Amino acid sequence: MDTAQRIFRTIATEIDASTRQVSAAVTLLDEGATVPFVARYRKEATGGLDDSQLRNLSERLVYLRDLENRRATILETIKTQDKLTDALARDIAQAETKARLEDIYLPYKPKRRTKATIARESGLEPLLDAILTDRSVSPTGLAKGYLTESVPTETDALNGARDILTERLSEDAELLGRMRDFMKQEAYLTARLVDGQEQKGAKFSDYFDHRERWGDVPSHRALAMMRASNEGVVTLEIAPDPETGIERAQAMIAAQVQTRGTGEADEWLRKVAGWTWRVKLSLSMMLELMNDLRARAQEEAITVFARNLKDLLLAAPAGARPTLGLDPGIRTGVKAAVIDATGKVLATDTLYPFQPKNDLVGAEATILKLVGQFGIELIAVGNGTASRETERLVQGVLKRVPPGTTRPTCVVVSEAGASVYSASELAAREFPNLDVSLRGAVSIARRLQDPLAELVKIEPKSIGVGQYQHDVDQHKLSKALEAVVEDAVNAVGVDLNTASAPLLAHVSGLGPGLADAIVAHRDTNGAFRSRKALLKVNRLGPRAFEQCAGFLRIRDGEEPLDASAVHPEAYGVARRIVQSCGRDLRSLMGDSAALGKLRAEDFVDDAFGLPTVRDILAELDKPGRDPRPSFKTAAFTEGVEEITDLRPGMMLEGTVTNVAAFGAFVDIGVHQDGLVHVSQLADRFVKDPHEVVKTGDVVKVRVTEVDVTRKRIGLSMRKDGGAGRADNAQSSRKDRLRGAEPHPPRKQRPARRGGADTGALGAALLDAMKKG
Repeated sequence: MDTAQRIFRTIATEIDASTRQVSAAVTLLDEGATVPFVARYRKEATGGLDDSQLRNLSERLVYLRDLENRRATILETIKTQDKLTDALARDIAQAETKARLEDIYLPYKPKRRTKATIARESGLEPLLDAILTDRSVSPTGLAKGYLTESVPTETDALNGARDILTERLSEDAELLGRMRDFMKQEAYLTARLVDGQEQKGAKFSDYFDHRERWGDVPSHRALAMMRASNEGVVTLEIAPDPETGIERAQAMIAAQVQTRGTGEADEWLRKVAGWTWRVKLSLSMMLELMNDLRARAQEEAITVFARNLKDLLLAAPAGARPTLGLDPGIRTGVKAAVIDATGKVLATDTLYPFQPKNDLVGAEATILKLVGQFGIELIAVGNGTASRETERLVQGVLKRVPPGTTRPTCVVVSEAGASVYSASELAAREFPNLDVSLRGAVSIARRLQDPLAELVKIEPKSIGVGQYQHDVDQHKLSKALEAVVEDAVNAVGVDLNTASAPLLAHVSGLGPGLADAIVAHRDTNGAFRSRKALLKVNRLGPRAFEQCAGFLRIRDGEEPLDASAVHPEAYGVARRIVQSCGRDLRSLMGDSAALGKLRAEDFVDDAFGLPTVRDILAELDKPGRDPRPSFKTAAFTEGVEEITDLRPGMMLEGTVTNVAAFGAFVDIGVHQDGLVHVSQLADRFVKDPHEVVKTGDVVKVRVTEVDVTRKRIGLSMRKDGGAGRADNAQSSRKDRLRGAEPHPPRKQRPARRGGADTGALGAALLDAMKKG
């Protein structure tokens, strides 16, 4: 089996596909096709692999190709040493992971001069071989025959033999594999306070004396302890149970040299096994498992962030309606921005209803004037400082809207990342004459109209739906989040004539350069009348057109199909479908009754198979449909505006702002998100909170705990009000003792405006967010 086929077979098993599907997908990706394009328009070739399978395929393809390149390098290196045997070549060929491959390579890997090297140079390797060969003799007696000027005593000779054996054992691939498996099953992670660090590390107090099985440590606790270790507050150790595990580890090493008897040689070998554990393997295994734990924790944290980001990007849009955006503030005033249905800024102002100016009358008059003058249908209020006070102000104004006039809907909107966008180069180019603070109000208004179109302008890490995001591999995080944004943008589709360059940049096959070129062409030549006109854009060739065309929409253009997800390459099939009905294309689009009578099989040809025909029929039925849910918002309870207004037992409505491994944070309108612990999400066992809720969901919760001093709010979504079964209650209590806590107060939280480490555990959560 050649290298490529081996890779295809491995990936096929992992993503539950055939090698033919994998081979076809790899060919397309290698040719430059994007994941969204392959998932949507090359279903016949890949057998219908979805975007999730293709993302996994792409990631594993990189790993496995790197593995094969490393395998070839190792084989060549060992060949040049003239040490490659058939058995060794077979072991290298069968290695399925980089770790296993490196274990095999260890004895042949060029290394610095070691104690074992010096011992070999002193002629002590035959002494070790003699001890291993004949267990009936005394090692001390044998050592006398190896004394030289550089090895003056029997102890020196035996120590040299010990160093050689220790190196052999620490480079034994079979032993390392068994030890690794043993440690993953039996090892414990222990955190201990560093003397004198109690005050500095108070936020990590849950981990001053903490111990749990390595395999059970969840991502959020692992990252919390690693941060505490990096800050010098605790020391971390990974080791087997000291009472039984260490003896078992040493016994495994001794078994590798087949110690069975009770003679001097076997006893000496057992001591060497203990020495090997203490001096070499315990440390190397600890470092390896620490790296594995870090990688596992980071992978989970990145997955949580990516999933929350996807939910946020695909949140329901309020729609293209005139909107007033309000960015609340007290001393600096409430910034106001009016935008039309397309997001164009029509007017801006600053209101001062709060101290020190207290111009409530003037603020109310301004809002009323803007509502009437611009036909405002939506009012977006940022959820930062003074959010509820501003919302109350708006609700009071709305009661004064004249009868017969449309009363706008007031919605509280997340400000996460708004200040990052406001101060960005992009915002400066978009609004060169607008004050930074007013740009935030524009962003808040636009993200109510269309969250996806506005949030793509902000670096995903600044949106604040992650879990210890600053502690994970930033390259992997960025890559994962970019993939989420790309999938979301292409799943929804983009209006070619209204989309901003940042939004167009995420369309399959484009990127920042071509996105800028499209906007420049649009500004110079006016709106695009057809998708084909894209080929007139500077540097946009046939290949880029093939990748992007299906994801771009043109409303009321020359070609009706340009408003749908039907790819231009398949327009011929769509027209055959229309002709079979004897109808005009525009009249047929959306006619479910007529389209429902057609058989997709009747329109299959050599170029387009059944999956594509079915997709075309679905698009003709609902052209340009938006996969996002319908818009709705939480109604905050009147009179509940501060944490001091909360009482256990209250039933409230709120919006899920973040989902972490241990539960969900919910905004209930008191400037402080409450935590619904995973044990309180449903009247059943919930392993993953995402099974029940996602970011942006509107939920009903019951207040179970209020800790005003520590600003912690406990919530429940259980029908029993949070009583639950004993095991759930204990689980909840256990995590609370470890410090699971909700977001810090918004008045202290830059996360809402500049990114956060939301979702962390313990007091480390608060620290993480402050650093966010």
